[in-house]
Amino acid sequence: MNNVILIGRLTRDPELRTTTNGTSTTSFSLAVDGYRNANGEVHTDFINIVVWNKQAENVCKFVKKGSQIAIQGRISTRSYDAQDGTKRYVTEVVASNVTFLGSKADNASANFESGSSIEDAPTADFSEESYQDFSGDVTLSDDDDLPF
Repeated sequence: MNNVILIGRLTRDPELRTTTNGTSTTSFSLAVDGYRNANGEVHTDFINIVVWNKQAENVCKFVKKGSQIAIQGRISTRSYDAQDGTKRYVTEVVASNVTFLGSKADNASANFESGSSIEDAPTADFSEESYQDFSGDVTLSDDDDLPF
């Protein structure tokens, strides 16, 4: 099974391109935080993403450098011959679903499937005030208290 789910931030503004047969596409790099090393520093991976069709158009319309998104897709590998005659290999994630999680400036959440618009997007309040009603510890007396 070849299935990938990533959450990260765009490293640059996406640019919409169109193939010779009229198919929309965009590609960009996604900065994904990984593990902490022994010094406490977070290791970040920069993963190449490719998006096609209506989702590519939506990505270019609604996100920019620094926006946080979730990607679901598959890993794809390919090769090509460079202008200098060497063979180059590319590994990238081809996105089948893109979820807009927000930018650094806002905490709104929106999920855009193919054909949806920003007016259809649900929003959520993730401010600290929305969590102030939760206080105290949760204790479970036995396994019967678990919801699963």
